[in-house]
Amino acid sequence: MKLRKALGARPSRACPACGGMVVGFFRYGGNAEWGCPDCGASPRERLMNHLIAQGVLSVPANGAILHMAPNEGSLVKRFSAAKDYVPADLDPARYDVPGMRRVDLMALADADRYDLFYASHVMEHVPDDRAVLGNILRALKPGGEAWLIVPLWDKPTEDGSFDIPPRERERRFGQWDHVRQYGPDFADRIRQAGFDLEEIDAASIDADTRHLHGLDDRLFRARKSEGATPR
Repeated sequence: MKLRKALGARPSRACPACGGMVVGFFRYGGNAEWGCPDCGASPRERLMNHLIAQGVLSVPANGAILHMAPNEGSLVKRFSAAKDYVPADLDPARYDVPGMRRVDLMALADADRYDLFYASHVMEHVPDDRAVLGNILRALKPGGEAWLIVPLWDKPTEDGSFDIPPRERERRFGQWDHVRQYGPDFADRIRQAGFDLEEIDAASIDADTRHLHGLDDRLFRARKSEGATPR
């Protein structure tokens, strides 16, 4: 990107995470347009900012937000403007975010506490995702939403456990600290937990906008209906 800019390439792409115009996005792994050269935002971070900016998603400014693994700076900025913002992780020392708290989703015991739960690339790390989905449902207020993004492949979800050696987990699930690889049937698990669900895929956004912002990934927008209880 720096070379193209130095050679006089004109910025023709836009990052919705930082608001900057860029020449293009840098490659990471198999994705040729992964990161913003100015802020480092990934395609999923750019997707979330685009959906919020377009009013598809609404951040509850006067509500409570539980933000797991808050490593996307633009979303920390958006969410931290809320009245009650809780950035959290199982290992909070990893994050340079004010007010970090230690939260183990397997032991999450809050009830009717949050208006929004956000977790990007978190669910593939938890030992029992069905238990965690039930905990999230209970922790949300009626009408509250969970915005979930996970690594996806086209095949059915493959589950593992931490009993599998790290090297084998990396081979099977793409990373040593993952215990499953999700497929599109992740949606079934969310519904089975008791959520109403809307799937928002970057592929459904018009091609020009998708290209301009380098959008990718799929958001599972889960909503706790009135009177819902964990299953």
